[in-house]
Amino acid sequence: MLPLAACATTRPATYLVETKGPYQLDTGDAVRVTVYGDADLSATYRVDDSGAVAFPLVGPVQVRGNTTKMAAGNIAAALANGYMRDPDVAVEVAEYRPFFIQGAISKSGQFPYVFGMTVRAAISTAGGFTDTADRQTAVVYRRQGGQMVKGSVNLDFPIFPGDTVVVPERWF
Repeated sequence: MLPLAACATTRPATYLVETKGPYQLDTGDAVRVTVYGDADLSATYRVDDSGAVAFPLVGPVQVRGNTTKMAAGNIAAALANGYMRDPDVAVEVAEYRPFFIQGAISKSGQFPYVFGMTVRAAISTAGGFTDTADRQTAVVYRRQGGQMVKGSVNLDFPIFPGDTVVVPERWF
């Protein structure tokens, strides 16, 4: 039995859509900004269509494509530019932008994203499969850089905010 076990190969699944990397802020996210020592500036701000947060005193600060750490640096730099001496800023995601789901599921539409969500969890959020759904795979559309890419994935594939999940019908 041992010689046959050595012949077995396991390869990780490959997808066209990226599955790793730090979370990047985008339109629709809400961020909780804490400015230590200034409770009036500490609040929750929504990322607007231009990819910025409208921050008091300094105006719009670009955060699209930034991690929370990078966004904190951008806001601190803007505040340090004539408004505060050595500001200490922290940024965390308060609310993720939604994901979208359609196809052979009970209820298509836009739903709130929860960190760590998989295709299976997204389908459950949308009310589950219809009778004709393919219960093994789905298609995920994700914006990467300046283009939309898609990949056929299994149900345990991680999804991100802004993704569109399509559950195909099976053919008998």
